[in-house]
Amino acid sequence: MAVFRGRASKAGEAKVAGERSLLLGIGISAIGIGMYVPFSLVFFHHVTGLSFTLVGLVMTVTGLAGLAFVPLAGSAVDRFGAKGVNLVLYGIRALGFALYPFASSPAAFAAVALLTALADRSFSVVQQSLIGEVARGAARDRLQASTRALQNAGMGAGALLVSGVLALWGTGAFTHTAWANSAAFALAGLLVGRVRPAPAGETTAATAGRPDAGYRTVLRDRPFLGLTAANFLTALGYCALSVLFPLYLSTWLKAPDSLTGAAFTLNTALCAGIGVLVAGRVRRSGARRTRSAALGAVLFAAAFAGQIVLGTLRPGQGATLAALLAIVVVYTLGELVHSPSGGALSVSAAPEPVRGRYLATYQLSHSLATALAPSLFTALLAVDGRLPWAVLTAAALGAALALLRLERHLPAEAVHAEPPAEAVRAEPPAEAAGAAPAGDAADRRPATAAA
Repeated sequence: MAVFRGRASKAGEAKVAGERSLLLGIGISAIGIGMYVPFSLVFFHHVTGLSFTLVGLVMTVTGLAGLAFVPLAGSAVDRFGAKGVNLVLYGIRALGFALYPFASSPAAFAAVALLTALADRSFSVVQQSLIGEVARGAARDRLQASTRALQNAGMGAGALLVSGVLALWGTGAFTHTAWANSAAFALAGLLVGRVRPAPAGETTAATAGRPDAGYRTVLRDRPFLGLTAANFLTALGYCALSVLFPLYLSTWLKAPDSLTGAAFTLNTALCAGIGVLVAGRVRRSGARRTRSAALGAVLFAAAFAGQIVLGTLRPGQGATLAALLAIVVVYTLGELVHSPSGGALSVSAAPEPVRGRYLATYQLSHSLATALAPSLFTALLAVDGRLPWAVLTAAALGAALALLRLERHLPAEAVHAEPPAEAVRAEPPAEAAGAAPAGDAADRRPATAAA
C-alpha cells in the first residue's frame, strides 16, 4: 500500500506543462489588481476626472451587470475551452485599463467600466476552469494553494507599489498606474498562453464538440447544488474580515480603527507566507477534500465563536488586541485549509463537458453571499454586536456538516485528490466491468452530464 501511495503521489504532484508561466502570470495580474482595488473610487476619480458619486454609481451598476454575465462565461468555457476564454478576458482587462485615462465623459466611463466588469466578474470562474483543464488529481489542490498565495502576495505588493508612487508623484500618477495595469494584464495573458492543457480526452477543450447539455444539467445535479449551498455558507465567513470586522471593532468593542489594518496585514502575510505550506501538509496527509474543507469551516466557526466570547468579556485594550490577533490567526488557518480543498472539490465534482456551467453556478453562490453580507451584517449588528458572529458560527458549522454528508454522494475523483489504493486494486478490468453498480458515484450524475 505504501508503494502504491508513493507512486500516486508522484503522479498527482507532477507539474503541468507551462505551470511556472501560469503562476507567474497569475502573480503579475494580482499586482495589477492590487494597484487599483484598494483605491478603486479614488483611482477612477483621478483617472477620469468624474465625481466620486458618479464613479460609485457606475461601478455598482456595471458590477451587477457583470454578475449577469457569469453564466454566459461558463457556457463559453464549455464551448471554446478555458484557456482561450481566459486569454480573451486578460485582453479585455488590458484594453479597458488602457482606455480609462481617455474615458472623461460619463458615457465613455460607463462603457469602459462595463467592459472591464464583464471580464472581472467572470475571471474567477474561468481561472478555476483553467486549473481543471491543465491539472488533475493532487496537482489541482497544489495549484489552488499556489494561486491563492500568489494573489495575496501580488495584491499586497501592488498596493504598496501604488502607495509609494503616489507618495513620490501625487495623484497625477494614477493615470500612469492605469497604463501599468494594462501592461500587467497583457503580460499575464502572454505568460498564461504558454500553459498546456492536459492530454486530449481529459480536458474541457477536448470535449468542446460534444452536445450542449445546458444549465439544466447543473440544476438536476443535487449533490453539486448541495456543495454550492455549502459554499454560500462559507462565503459569508470569507466576507467577515472585510465587512463585519471593522464595524464590530468600532461600534461594539470600541477598539481603535488601526486594529483593522493590523488584522488585514496579518491575514495577508499568513496567506502569502504559509498558504502553500499548510495546503501541502493537508494534501500529503491524504485527507479527503470534503473533510479538509469541513475542517476549514470548523476553524472558521471557532474564530467566530471567539469573537462572541471577546464581545461578551470585553477585556482591556491589551488583552483585546492579543485576542483579536489570535482570532485572526485561527480564521486565516481556516481559510488556508478550506480554500484549496474546497476549490479543487468544486472543479473535480464538475463533469468536464459542462465544467464551465458548473463552476459559474458555484461562483454565483459566492457572489450572492458577497452582495448580501453588508446588509445582513449591519442589520444583525444593530440588534447585538455578537449576533452576526453567532449566525456566522452556525453557518460555518452547517457548511461543515453539509460537506461531510455530501461526501458519499459526490464522485470519488472529486472527494479524493488521489484514488484510494484499495479502490484501484479492487477495480475490475474495463472489459469485464459492465454497468456501474447501483449507488455508484457515476449513477448520481444526470445522464446528460455523464455523456
